[in-house]
Amino acid sequence: MFEIGNSLREARLRQGLEFPEIEHATKIRSKYLRALEDEQFEILPAQTYIKGFLRTYAEYLGLDGQLYVDEYNSRYVGLEEESPLRAVRQPAHQERRLAGGVVLAVVAGIAVVTALVIAAWKFGGGSSTPKASNPAHTNTGKGSHKPHKPTPKSVSIQIQATHGYGSYVVARVGSAGGRQLYAGTLEPGKIQTFRGSSIWFRLDAPANVLVSLNGSRRSLPGTGHPRIFLASPGGRLQLASAAG
Repeated sequence: MFEIGNSLREARLRQGLEFPEIEHATKIRSKYLRALEDEQFEILPAQTYIKGFLRTYAEYLGLDGQLYVDEYNSRYVGLEEESPLRAVRQPAHQERRLAGGVVLAVVAGIAVVTALVIAAWKFGGGSSTPKASNPAHTNTGKGSHKPHKPTPKSVSIQIQATHGYGSYVVARVGSAGGRQLYAGTLEPGKIQTFRGSSIWFRLDAPANVLVSLNGSRRSLPGTGHPRIFLASPGGRLQLASAAG
């Protein structure tokens, strides 16, 4: 167990880095970087952002990003997940009142139907044999249309470093100018998964990674040099350009 904020601050100061410089490189606002160092996690938007920011900031400083995420989970996530349980229990009284109202409505409905049946029997000649109703027509023809399977509106891409020294990976939403999802060295055995309407990503060593698109393994064209790819919905993976 270690101090998340102090560890990040000490690593930054050792390297002589300032917040504006780190903000430009990681796309994380300076006030959020300062909140991470002060462990004021309530300032950040949500847990997902906290973990992503922790991982990116730590790896930018040359630290183990997953170690910081695990430490955050062990210290904070369990406490935040307890509160919804109380909120779930509260509507039980309302559900019981609603169920009671439904039962009363059903009983009243049965009583009305019974009264109508008795009245019809008395004034309709006493015949209690109901006429057989015509069976509902069921269309079993061969011309029925199967529902059209919609084209996926998002893409899921998984990048796994397999051997060598891994690869430096940069992932963004949609294009080179899109919101940054990840930037760091992916070491052998490590996996990063990204989801979005389309994912732009750069691999400095494509030969050292495996890429899966929507759960399907894909081969990468031109793996001898750094490459830039664009993954789109429907399982399309195209070579955007050769990275400089």
